[in-house]
Amino acid sequence: MLQRKQFSLTCLDLPSPETGTGDLLVMLHGYGSNEKDLVQLAPWLDRDLHFISARAPVQLDRDMYGWFPITFTPEGITVDRESARRAREALSGFLRELVAEYRPPEDRVWLMGFSQGAVMSYLTALAEPSLLHGVIALSGQFPDPAMQETPDPETLRGIPFLVVHGLYDNVLPVSNGRNADRWLTGRIDDLTYREYPVGHEISPEAIRLVNDWLVARRNAE
Repeated sequence: MLQRKQFSLTCLDLPSPETGTGDLLVMLHGYGSNEKDLVQLAPWLDRDLHFISARAPVQLDRDMYGWFPITFTPEGITVDRESARRAREALSGFLRELVAEYRPPEDRVWLMGFSQGAVMSYLTALAEPSLLHGVIALSGQFPDPAMQETPDPETLRGIPFLVVHGLYDNVLPVSNGRNADRWLTGRIDDLTYREYPVGHEISPEAIRLVNDWLVARRNAE
């Protein structure tokens, strides 16, 4: 396990910084999980990628971490926006470190997040779209206007987005995925949105879609 600043990493199939030439797929787990979660999907994804799964900086309990504090209320989930901003800034710095160390071709970084990790993916794309080559947002919540930073519209437009949500999600209802789809439509040239009849989880069908989506876009280049 590698240590960098606020993040702990578990890495699968990463080359040495001297020889690495593959795109990076950086995985961001959900609230209350850890870096061992999403990396389990790697065997079913494009094996030409180099996978990095990052542990969020806020420890909640043993083996449980979050990107920023949230509160569950009868009206829904409330967010500590200032903490979210700081987490996004730290994540952006972390991505720059990865690019400098592993030197992927043309600095290509794909960001895949689940739940709160998807929120972090959205925040990063909106704040610094030039850092990313594509975004996969699974069962997330699109940032409200108070959390959004103003992106360069043309740079943002060129980033492919895959947004997936469960129809029966009782943690972040499917309306969150639909809100993201509405906001991104017209602002993104390559936008794919899908819903699956599942809860707050990643279905086998969604995993296949993620792989096909990645392979298609990487082959197109």
